[in-house]
Amino acid sequence: MTTTSQARSFDSAAAEYAANRPSYPPALFDAVEGLAGRPLRGADVADIGAGTGLATALLHARGARVVAVEPGPAMASQFRLGLPDIPLVRGDGDNLPLASGSVDILTYAQSWHWTDRRKSVPEALRVLRRGGALALWWNDSDSAVGWVAGQDARLRRLFGADGDEPDRMARFHGLPSEIGFARRQVTWSREVPLESHLANLATYSDFLVLGRNATERFMAEEREILTDLFPHGTVEEHYVVSLALAIAVHVEAVSP
Repeated sequence: MTTTSQARSFDSAAAEYAANRPSYPPALFDAVEGLAGRPLRGADVADIGAGTGLATALLHARGARVVAVEPGPAMASQFRLGLPDIPLVRGDGDNLPLASGSVDILTYAQSWHWTDRRKSVPEALRVLRRGGALALWWNDSDSAVGWVAGQDARLRRLFGADGDEPDRMARFHGLPSEIGFARRQVTWSREVPLESHLANLATYSDFLVLGRNATERFMAEEREILTDLFPHGTVEEHYVVSLALAIAVHVEAVSP
């Protein structure tokens, strides 16, 4: 269950988020194009909850005419520092600051779960052109990898969710039932310094609302564990991206 405080917490760590959060693999955007039935190049794309622009930058690099929408002032400032030439407007998925029927592809990179589905579904359908695509995705640690599973278990204990076993399909649970989504999962990895890995963990919303002292205690213990696992100081992070995509022509009759 997400909370307003969690949703707003990222603004307090915008610079750290930009510096340490993982981006997305090319295979994800190949999957978006395949399911949407059109290339990103030349498409009018709006990236909602864009944050510091991790997904926006890659959409732009694929040739999309992209505009970013971001509610947080600090995240928006960080976005403008890194991507000064890409249009950015303030707003959120529950009340999109976009004209009706103006977008070919609407993307929510790890941001759909912060919206109120009763508002965000009709808003998404309002701004999409007929035949346009609504693309939602999440990038999660891949608990099928042994050391990642161990870290996930420690995180669950810390945040009081010890009985909840990770589910690779969990991100698809609770998708709007009135919309027919196609689903894909993409696995990928990256190598980062140990300190960058820990800094990435510290940008998770749960840590941002946990408090500094408890976060520092966990990170110190985690540093010791990971130093034993990765004595050379480089961590190979493993991820699975869960993508859900729907075509607007199939859902245009949905109303608020």
